[in-house]
Amino acid sequence: MGWYLLRRAGAAVLVIFVASILVFLGVRALPGDPAVALAGEEASPQLIEAVRVQYGLNNPLPVQYFDYVSQLFRGNLGVSTQDKLPVTQIIGERLPITLELAALAILVAVLVGVGAGTIAAVRRGKPADYVANAFGLIGLSVPHFWLGLLAILVFAVGWGILPASGFVAFTTDPLDNLRRMILPALVLGTGFAAVLMRQTRSAMLTSLSADYVRTARAKGMAESRVVGLHALRNSLTTVVTVLGLQLGALISGAVVTEQIFVIPGFGKLTVDAVLARNYPVIQGVVLVTVVGYVVVNFLVDVAYAALNPRTRLVASANG
Repeated sequence: MGWYLLRRAGAAVLVIFVASILVFLGVRALPGDPAVALAGEEASPQLIEAVRVQYGLNNPLPVQYFDYVSQLFRGNLGVSTQDKLPVTQIIGERLPITLELAALAILVAVLVGVGAGTIAAVRRGKPADYVANAFGLIGLSVPHFWLGLLAILVFAVGWGILPASGFVAFTTDPLDNLRRMILPALVLGTGFAAVLMRQTRSAMLTSLSADYVRTARAKGMAESRVVGLHALRNSLTTVVTVLGLQLGALISGAVVTEQIFVIPGFGKLTVDAVLARNYPVIQGVVLVTVVGYVVVNFLVDVAYAALNPRTRLVASANG
C-alpha cells in the first residue's frame, strides 16, 4: 500500500512539474512582449520595466523558469492587471465559493445518481428502471445554460420560492447562502448525476450476476444486505473513478452555472480574466486548476486502493 501511494504521489508531482512548464511557456509564447502581457496593455513604461525586472525577463528561459518556480513556492502568482491585487488573494477569495458549489453539486449527484443507478439495477426491466434511464438520458442531453434558465423561470419567477441569482457568504447568513446555492447546485449536479446513474447501473448489473452474490443469496442472506454490503460496495470503485474523471467537466460546468446565477466564483473569475486579457490571473487560474485536478485524482487512487484490495496486490506485485 505504501509503495503504491508513493508511486502515485511521484506521478502527481511529475504532472504538476510538466504543467508548470507548459503554463510558464504559454505566457512567453504569446505574441509581443511578455512583460506587456503580464503588466497589461495599458501599463506605463515604468510598470512594464518593473514587471520585466520582477520576473527577470531579460534572463535566459531556464533562469526565468527557476525564478518563476521560486515565486510559486513563496505563494506569489503575480499581480492582476485589472485591480492590481495579488492573484493569490483573488483566487483565495473566489475559490472557496466554487468549492462550495462543487461540493453541493457532488452531493446532489451522488445521492441522486448512485441511488437511481442502484434502484435501476435491482429493478431491471421494471418501471423504476425505465424512469431512471429516462432521467439519465435527459440529464445527459440538456445543456447547463438551458436547465439553469428553466430553473430560474420556474422556481424564481413562477413560484418565487428561491432567489434567481446572487451570492451571500455562508459566514454572513448560512440560511440565505444555502437558499441561493440550491438552484446552481441542482443545475450543476444534474448532468453529473446522470453520468453516475448510468455507470452505477452498469457496475451493479455486473456485480449482481457475480458468483459471490449468488453464494450470498444461497446462504440465505437478506437481499438488502446482498445489495448494500456486497454488490454496491464493489460497484463503488467505478463511482469513485467517475468522480475523479468528471472533475474537469464539473469545473467547466461551474463556469457556465456561475455566469447564469451571477455567482462570483472561480469560474466567473476565469471568464472575466479571459475577456479582459488578464494574463497573470489566467496563468494562476490554470495552474491552480491543474494542481486541483491532480490532487483529486491522487485522492481517487487512494480511495480506489482502499475499496479494491486487488489494486494494492497488483501494485505490490509490480513494485
